Amino acid sequence: MRINPVISLLRNVFAWVLSLLMFIPLLLIVINSLKTQLEANTMSMNLPKSLAWSNYAVVIEQGKLIQSFFNSLLYASVSTVLGIALASIAAYLFSRNRTRMNRILYLFVIMGIAMPVNFVTLTKVMQMTHLINTQLGIIILLAVGSIPFSVFLIYGFVASVPKELDEAGIVDGCPPFKLFYAIVLPLLVPVIVTVAILNFMGAWNDFVLPLYYLNSSTKWPMTLAVYNFYGRFQVNWNLVSADIVLTTLPVIVIYLIGQKYIISGMTSGSVKG
Repeated sequence: MRINPVISLLRNVFAWVLSLLMFIPLLLIVINSLKTQLEANTMSMNLPKSLAWSNYAVVIEQGKLIQSFFNSLLYASVSTVLGIALASIAAYLFSRNRTRMNRILYLFVIMGIAMPVNFVTLTKVMQMTHLINTQLGIIILLAVGSIPFSVFLIYGFVASVPKELDEAGIVDGCPPFKLFYAIVLPLLVPVIVTVAILNFMGAWNDFVLPLYYLNSSTKWPMTLAVYNFYGRFQVNWNLVSADIVLTTLPVIVIYLIGQKYIISGMTSGSVKG
């Protein structure tokens, strides 16, 4: 069915207008991050008279962003790798052995996408395991929280890998784990990259888990550093804006780099599942 050119043009215009509207808040923050305190009080879209790059230096020094940046990088990267390692194995087993029990387990795992977290029970578990206020505890929580959605995407993508490859590997005497990591996993690169980017961005932006389970400011990620900085400098909107820009910049860069994989991986994973 051929689409009317006028309708196609209207759709494109609508998409561009919607994209620009979504871009306005980010543009507002960037502009005000380069203003003086007096200019930024109104939080308007007016361009600054002179670019106050010193705002970023003040934020990095007083907001302790260097330490919180490496904390966020540690939490996001390690939890992403751990979550993908567990989710990819689970998705592979669920997809290749579609027994009744595995189907039930798969549905049980992906229920975690929609089920809310019981923070009272989770707090008790964290206290019993002595993981509260530890970096390891946050990494485990972020990794476990990413598993349901990761399994959902990878599960559908595994179906596109021919089973004949598994059979050929078994005939050649390939052990089960080596069969997965050496033969199957390289073919899952598009969806693995997609899951990695989404999980990384989710872990980087997470605010609730560090707020509940990290009491030491030396272990805070950038989200908590921004929250604390806002509490101290809430009248200085130029500094708050600069802090937000520095916090969101890594996520934007990662998304722009991997957006091609995100679109292809999510499409393949959701359709084939």
